[in-house]
Amino acid sequence: MSKSDCGVTGTNGQLGRLPRKRFYRARAHSNPLSDSHFPIPISPADVDLSQHYPGFFSSEKNDHRQAKVLLPKIQFADIGCGFGGLLVKLSPLFPDTLMIGMELRDKVTEYVKERILALRASNPGQYENISVVRTNSMKYLPNYFSKGQLSKMFFLFPDPHFKEKNHRRRVISLQLLDEYAYALEVGGIIYTITDVEELGEWMKLCLESHPLLVAVPDEEFGTDPVVKLLSCATEEGQKVARNGGQTFLAIYRRIASA
Repeated sequence: MSKSDCGVTGTNGQLGRLPRKRFYRARAHSNPLSDSHFPIPISPADVDLSQHYPGFFSSEKNDHRQAKVLLPKIQFADIGCGFGGLLVKLSPLFPDTLMIGMELRDKVTEYVKERILALRASNPGQYENISVVRTNSMKYLPNYFSKGQLSKMFFLFPDPHFKEKNHRRRVISLQLLDEYAYALEVGGIIYTITDVEELGEWMKLCLESHPLLVAVPDEEFGTDPVVKLLSCATEEGQKVARNGGQTFLAIYRRIASA
């Protein structure tokens, strides 16, 4: 893999404006089953996209409502986006596609917000298509996305929750895949990667068992520009690469019901 695939994105010599992670310290993982307090939209229609993508939407609510039928929708969702590395890499590859990161940890979410604002400020006209929201995707995904809205969903290096009693906290499960399949359009893709073999087998088994998902053939990986980013766009992926660790991919496509 070339350095250009996962190298640092240029910001016109103004990298100093980017937020420093040491000021946004947070626990590595959160309990997705615990109660958290943050705003939750009642339905996808109540998500104010002008707050996330001002370069795409008018800030005037009336204009937003009148033109809603013509406006773009979020198509990529990075579940548990961490520090936003994947979003930053995907943004210039798909400049007209709206993407959102969903992160439960409040300080990490704030870091991603500041990172995106800094990138926009130092690269006028760029990074307008990415944003982040603090939420619990395991509970509130249907509040953000309507049926068949998404074309790509990402689950990169999720918490393995090693103890068997905590497997119910895993972000990939047969029950949650029903919700993911609902949000995905026919032909949409779920990307998963982990460095934990047991978790990789778990996710693959869950995906394989779902009637609306089929494995993407390995030969298609080389033609998908997203695949080469999965292992190195995030902090976790970079750490695994530095340590010479092995990764386990499972990529599945949404199909129409029989």
